[in-house]
Amino acid sequence: MSGKCSSDVTPEDRQTDTRCGFVSIIGAPNAGKSTLTNKLVGTKVSIVTHKVQTTRAQIRGIMLEGASQIILVDTPGIFKPKRRLDRAMVEAAWGGARDADAAIIIIDAAKGIDGQAEAILKGAKDLKIPRALALNKIDRIGRDDKPKLLALAQKGTDHGYFDEIFMISAETGDGIAEMRSFLARIVPPGPWLYPEDQLSDAPQRSWAAEVTREKIFLRLHQELPYSSTVETTAWKTLKDGGIRIEQTIYVERDSQKKILLGTGGATIKAISMAARQELSEALELKVHLFLFVKVRERWGDDPERYREMGLEYPK
Repeated sequence: MSGKCSSDVTPEDRQTDTRCGFVSIIGAPNAGKSTLTNKLVGTKVSIVTHKVQTTRAQIRGIMLEGASQIILVDTPGIFKPKRRLDRAMVEAAWGGARDADAAIIIIDAAKGIDGQAEAILKGAKDLKIPRALALNKIDRIGRDDKPKLLALAQKGTDHGYFDEIFMISAETGDGIAEMRSFLARIVPPGPWLYPEDQLSDAPQRSWAAEVTREKIFLRLHQELPYSSTVETTAWKTLKDGGIRIEQTIYVERDSQKKILLGTGGATIKAISMAARQELSEALELKVHLFLFVKVRERWGDDPERYREMGLEYPK
């Protein structure tokens, strides 16, 4: 994926005083990690839905601020794991944080610091890197609840190990400019790792699969559980300049396949149309998308599926 980035970056900046580093964004499911990643990058690189735990692997977005290039790692939400896939996702989140140059711990300010958020804050204390606390969704806090927001900020201060505390709305962009400046200062000096116009390091096949998976979540809401995954199986450039993409959607039971297909194939057609439109707009090419649905029982125990998602297979 590529696109326009900051216009204030000159060749002299890149040659002399450049900075570059990885910043991990960690927090509970639905705290706003993916929305924040997209807002910082300036375009959509990570899927966003109302459902929790939609980000499974580490999605990297690339942000420019002045002479700094920041590679943002949008990690899976941290929660108490119950399944093998859950354990892999949580380990991917903490692994991304441990390997980064800095971390943003994001809290849903509208929910406050509950038991889940408290556990994440305690885990973040062990990270040996610069850390910032982001109190997100401040746009959802009414005027009468402002003291609650200040109390949350004070609680974050009391933890004593955050370099900065930000009050932001990843949805509206409030507080994002200050965060961008902070990240540009905190990443270490060094050459850029990616071209100026590159916005993500996710392989196009994986990114395309994520686009389709998002449309599945948005279309089916509560009808289809998390027992589905998407794999891009073919990517071919056509003579007319367009692209033919084939993807397989794996589910665990025949009943799930019927839900996904819908009456007369109406549901899968709607999902395909929505995914094809987004892929075409992002790639600026005509996309021919073909979706296939297969039943693979207990795919969540198949190491190959984990590799496709960029996750380590937990023993």
